[in-house]
Amino acid sequence: MAAPEFTYTEGEWKVTEAMKEAFWTQGCILVRNMLKSEEISKVKAALEDPNGVKKYTLIRKDGLNRENWAVLWNHPGNDITGVLARTNRIAGTTEQLLGGDEIYHYHSKVNMKGAKTGGTFAWHQDYGYWYKNGCMYPDMLSVFIPMEDTDRANGCLQVVLGSHKLGRLDHHDLGEQLQADMERVEEAKKLLQHVYVEMKAGDVLFFHCNLLHSSDANSSDRRRWVFIVSYNKRANDPYKDHHHARYTPLNKVDDAEVMKCEGIGDLSGKWFMRHDEDFSIPRNVH
Repeated sequence: MAAPEFTYTEGEWKVTEAMKEAFWTQGCILVRNMLKSEEISKVKAALEDPNGVKKYTLIRKDGLNRENWAVLWNHPGNDITGVLARTNRIAGTTEQLLGGDEIYHYHSKVNMKGAKTGGTFAWHQDYGYWYKNGCMYPDMLSVFIPMEDTDRANGCLQVVLGSHKLGRLDHHDLGEQLQADMERVEEAKKLLQHVYVEMKAGDVLFFHCNLLHSSDANSSDRRRWVFIVSYNKRANDPYKDHHHARYTPLNKVDDAEVMKCEGIGDLSGKWFMRHDEDFSIPRNVH
């Protein structure tokens, strides 16, 4: 069994009842060819630019003697990453999958697994982190956008289909990560389908915040960079201030704006995360 798949066709795309049913039944949908190669190339070039978001890179230990690099920010902004996150193609699809209610940008990040060095991401649920931030309901999802092909060799995403129905599991510290209760995870993998979500650059995965997911270390000679955008419902605005964005209106833009964006774009106002600002990660790691 694989993640439920759909194919993007420019000019014809709409979120169908079949997509919604698949999302709520399995916890995710995989959309093939959602971004053009030239769009991926443009976003990738901006991510690689040393004067772009890359200059805010953090190093995160995985608790298994490896590390990953990451950049996190809380407001989409007007650079190319913010434009992509605000497109009708990405944000509009998210809004429909979450029931049609108004959404806002919760945070974005780039996860960078270097060739032969990139570490593991432990089994977890995103809501395992976000629950602590005052989000009362799991009315949230993430959009996983690989910048290059991802497969088992370079540490592609793994998910347990339908695991979002288990509710939020307990999580504990592992390096500078949180790991879901592994006894529950192993039992879930017996009951449900554990799949490796191999993707081509241009494919996009939308997944529920309670879906169990992980990824192995990158032991290949290819890097694995992924841009991930997370959204929350306006009605689920956290009840307290925390280190991610509270409700801020999302100004959606036409899909064509991605190719119109020049260079890196404007990085102001994105609220990049510093290591000491992220209170969702363990603090006992040296």
